[in-house]
Amino acid sequence: MEYPESLDLNKLNPISPQDLHSADGTDPARPTLFAIKGIVFDVSRNPAFAPGGCYHEYAGKDPSRALARSSFHTSSCAAEFHHLGEQEQTILNEWFEFYRKRYRIVGKVSCDSQGDQSCCESLIRDDNIF
Repeated sequence: MEYPESLDLNKLNPISPQDLHSADGTDPARPTLFAIKGIVFDVSRNPAFAPGGCYHEYAGKDPSRALARSSFHTSSCAAEFHHLGEQEQTILNEWFEFYRKRYRIVGKVSCDSQGDQSCCESLIRDDNIF
């Protein structure tokens, strides 16, 4: 995974896949979150991520593969992005920079206290949420 040099992954708060999924915009007491490449953004102020919004499908998930492929299909809404082609990786990195410039990063998806991102790759998929 490549991230901007100024992004210190060790200083980001770990966010479990369950907590990410719970922050899908349906509970007004919780922020609305979504992740790209495992990095979690607070998109609460964007009504497009709220229920009924055009990006609500992405709320509470890591839709990296869908973003890279410009897809809104539920089956594409998955965190797996390592096997994408060069062009899709470029598109995904552009989306990451787009959100990084506009929204606050609040953490990284983590399955355990060590922050092992690799174990989360298959857990954040829409069809595998707990």
